[in-house]
Amino acid sequence: MHDASGGAEFVAARAEHVAFEAGTEHLACLSLSEKGLLRWYAACCNTPIANTTRDWKFPYVGIIRTCLTADSASFQRSFPRVQMRVNTTSAKQAPQSMLLQTIVTLMGFMSRVIASRISGAYRRTPFFVSPEGLPRTQVYVLSESERKRAYSDA
Repeated sequence: MHDASGGAEFVAARAEHVAFEAGTEHLACLSLSEKGLLRWYAACCNTPIANTTRDWKFPYVGIIRTCLTADSASFQRSFPRVQMRVNTTSAKQAPQSMLLQTIVTLMGFMSRVIASRISGAYRRTPFFVSPEGLPRTQVYVLSESERKRAYSDA
């Protein structure tokens, strides 16, 4: 779901902090290109869940906000306010700049990602199979025509 500016809210998390209580048999994955992000979704209802990099050793998970809770008040209590805005060039209206805050946030997050890599905690992920680090399910890569249609639909 997009906001008024055409953007989507994500919660950045490390893979070891993400777990599914049920439904992993419905987990599916697609990518816009051979080298693009992995976009995880529930195949049973086509609900987007999260994005990850292709390399499981970089344990970043961008969880789509609408998958966490429908209750705005609960979300506000559980997660901090917006800490950065990225990929804003295609926004319908220019969002307020957060350059300094984005740099500080990225530095803090990257230090935790590096710690996860050093400790081996990145191996605890619902999206990849250990010890090989392969995606849990086959990745469907969109064809050029499917990608164009996806962009026009967005």
